[in-house]
Amino acid sequence: MDPMKVEAITKWPRPTSVTEVRSFLGLAGYYRRFVEGFSRLALPLTKLMRKGEKFIWNEEREKSFEELKRRLVFAPVLTLSSGPGGFQFYSDASKKELGCVLMQHGKVIAYASRQLKPYEVNYPTHDIELEAVVFALKFWRHYLYGESCDVFTDHKSLKYIFTQR
Repeated sequence: MDPMKVEAITKWPRPTSVTEVRSFLGLAGYYRRFVEGFSRLALPLTKLMRKGEKFIWNEEREKSFEELKRRLVFAPVLTLSSGPGGFQFYSDASKKELGCVLMQHGKVIAYASRQLKPYEVNYPTHDIELEAVVFALKFWRHYLYGESCDVFTDHKSLKYIFTQR
């Protein structure tokens, strides 16, 4: 990757206000599909933008900021979709976020993730895991519309939803 093209990111100064954090996350968010686990990495910074949150820059936020910068500069190994068919996506959920990977013929096409909303944290595990699948289907609908695809999840009870007739 050309160093001149990534210089703006590598030399980005540490944010000193909520406005500067919002500006950095705006830039980073534009490239979020290229960063695996983006919402998890950005969580300490997004917490700074909450109403009533004092701006305190600590080690966790510095680590998050530097890791996001590093991941934005690193050239990911993503490929373009090679026509119809052969899609698989892997979804997973935790107590804080949903994460998904879209693949075709064994190659990564895109990543997607998001933080759980405050009310979703109270959902049962089954519902959160299903929400990860629904999130992926909605997020990549332009790839998957009219195509068959394989869905992989680590939650065994969802298997029965997909195999019902």
